[in-house]
Amino acid sequence: MLSLIFKNFIRSKGTKIGLLFLLCIGFISLLIGKQFQDKQIHTIEQARVYQKEHIARNAAFHKDEIGLLLYYIKFSLVNKTLPINSLAIGQRDVNPSIQNVTIRGLEGQKYDAELNNPNNLLAGNIDFSFVLIYLFPLLIIAFSYNLISEEKESGTWKIVATQSQNTFFYILKLFYVRILSLIALLSILLFIAVLFLNIPFDTSLFVFYGLGILYILFWFAVCFFIVSLQKHSNFNAVILLTIWLFLIIIVPAGINAYIVTKYKVPEALELTLKQRNAYHEKWDTDKNETMEKFYKHYPQFRTYKIPADKEFTWLWYYAMQQMGDDESAVQSRELESKLQQRNLASQSIAQFIPTLHTQLQLNEIAHADLGNQLLFLKETSKFHEKLRLYFYPKIFDNAPVNAENWEKFKVETFSDNTKISFAKAFVPLLLFNLLLIGFGWFNFTRKTV
Repeated sequence: MLSLIFKNFIRSKGTKIGLLFLLCIGFISLLIGKQFQDKQIHTIEQARVYQKEHIARNAAFHKDEIGLLLYYIKFSLVNKTLPINSLAIGQRDVNPSIQNVTIRGLEGQKYDAELNNPNNLLAGNIDFSFVLIYLFPLLIIAFSYNLISEEKESGTWKIVATQSQNTFFYILKLFYVRILSLIALLSILLFIAVLFLNIPFDTSLFVFYGLGILYILFWFAVCFFIVSLQKHSNFNAVILLTIWLFLIIIVPAGINAYIVTKYKVPEALELTLKQRNAYHEKWDTDKNETMEKFYKHYPQFRTYKIPADKEFTWLWYYAMQQMGDDESAVQSRELESKLQQRNLASQSIAQFIPTLHTQLQLNEIAHADLGNQLLFLKETSKFHEKLRLYFYPKIFDNAPVNAENWEKFKVETFSDNTKISFAKAFVPLLLFNLLLIGFGWFNFTRKTV
C-alpha cells in the first residue's frame, strides 16, 4: 500500500514541478551564499594586505612624531565568518564584519558600515534560510491541503475506505510519503551545500539540519490539523495560505513594530555627533580641566604633564579625544542596552511563533544575529582600549617611530564562542508539533473519516 501511495504521489506532474522548482530555488540560494562567502573572504584578505601596506606607508612618511603617525593609522578587527553563515546570512549583510579603528575617539568610528544600495538591503538576500522559512511551507501546503477532501469531492473516498482496514493509518501514510519527500529534498540541498560551501560536519550543521526537519514537520502538523477538520478543499487552501501569511509576514512585522516602539534606540549618528561635539568643544576649554578629567580616567598617566611653553601637545590632543568618548558614554551605554533589550525581547516572543523562532535560531547558529553583533561591538571596544593603553605611553614619551616593530600589528579576529543550546533550539518547535498532531488526532478519532 505504501509503495502504491508513493508512486501515485511522485507520478503527479504537479509534484514533479513543485519539487524541481524548490530544488532549483534552493540551488540558487546556495549560489548566493557562495557569492557572500567569497566576498567575505576577499574583504578580509584585502583588509590584511591593506593594513600591512597602510602602516608601512604611514610609518615611512611620518617618521618624526609617533602621535601624528597614530592619528592616521587604522587597525582592523574581523568578526569571524563561519562557513554555515552562507546558509543564513542574517544581519551580516547590514552590519560590518570588519572594524577599522584608529586610537582616536571610538564612538565616532564604531558604527561605520559599508555603503550598500538601500533597495538591495530592503529586499534582502535569497539565502537558504529564506527558501526554508518562506518557500518550503508553500510546497507543503500545495501537497497536503486536499488529501482527503479531493477524494471525497470526486466520490472515490468510499472506495478507499472500504479497501483500507484503518482509514486513519491510510491518512498517516499519505502524510508520511510527503514528509519523506520534503525531508529528502532538504537533505539533498544541505549535502550539496556541504560540498559546495565547504561546511564542516559539526554541531552547528547538525542543529541547523535538525531545525530544518522540525520546521518542515511543523508545517505538516499544521496541514494535518486543518485536514482533520474535514472541510472542502477550497476552505483548506484559503485557511492554510492565511496561516502562512499570518505566521510569515504579519506576525513578524507586528512584533518588530512593537519592539521598535517599546525599545526606542538612539541613533548611532546622534551618538557619533555627541562624541565629535564633545571633542571639538575641548579646543575652547581650559587645558587643565581637560587633563584632570583624563587623569581621573587614567590615573596611571598622571606623571605626564603638558609643557608650559607648548601651545599644542599630543598628550592634550589624545586627552581631548578620550573626553569625547567619556562624555558620550551615557548615550553609548543606552544604545547598547536598548539593542540588548530588543534582542532578548525578540527571542522571548519568538518562542511562541515557530516561524520567527526558526529564523532567529538559524541566524544564531550561523553567528549572524544581533547578539553576535553586540558581542563584536564589545570586543571592538576592548580592542580599541588595548591599543590605547599600548600606544599612549609611547606617544606621551615621544618614542621614536623607527623603534617600534610595526610589522607585528596584524589583523586580529574575534570568534564568537557562544554555545548552542539544543533545548532552546528544538523544544518550542517540538511542543508545537506535538500539540497540533494531538489536536489533529483528536479530530480524526472524534469524527468518522
